[in-house]
Amino acid sequence: MKFCSACGNTVSLRTPEGDHLARHVCDACGVVHYQNPKLIVGCVPEHDGRILLCRRAIEPRLGFWTIPAGFMENGETTQEGARRESFEEAQAEVEIGSLLAVVHVLHADQVHVMFRAKLPRPNFGPSPESLEVGLYGEDEIPWQDIAFRSVDFALRHYFDDRRRGVENHHLTALDYRRSVGVT
Repeated sequence: MKFCSACGNTVSLRTPEGDHLARHVCDACGVVHYQNPKLIVGCVPEHDGRILLCRRAIEPRLGFWTIPAGFMENGETTQEGARRESFEEAQAEVEIGSLLAVVHVLHADQVHVMFRAKLPRPNFGPSPESLEVGLYGEDEIPWQDIAFRSVDFALRHYFDDRRRGVENHHLTALDYRRSVGVT
């Protein structure tokens, strides 16, 4: 960040009084510009035992497979965002269920929140964000072509929970800069 969004003057990276981290602070008006993690929301939609996956038509990870997910918008809940992303990416109307996973993606300053979901009707299709969309059984998923480690984490726990007949919450932190353990 180089300029203040409040007044347009230059900012400096320094630790404001009473804070413990360096922040971008306006040299003229003193506004502190906080940078916080972005929320990514998504779901694992299931229809007749199979999972809805999208092959990405956009970067990052163009051509790789993922669940419907994306940046949460202001004014919506995490569940509403996951539902919206399912429609935007797969033209699918889903019923959001229980919380599945929270993945802290430290190197990207993101938190990925994923839910279980039902796809009541097998109505779906590609969108500008997806090259193709389909329903896949666990043994049909292109595991080697999953776009993001957070999605792999959520899918593996989804299938494990389903086999055990439970709906647990799963938490982990991922950071490509250093090794972070699963919790």
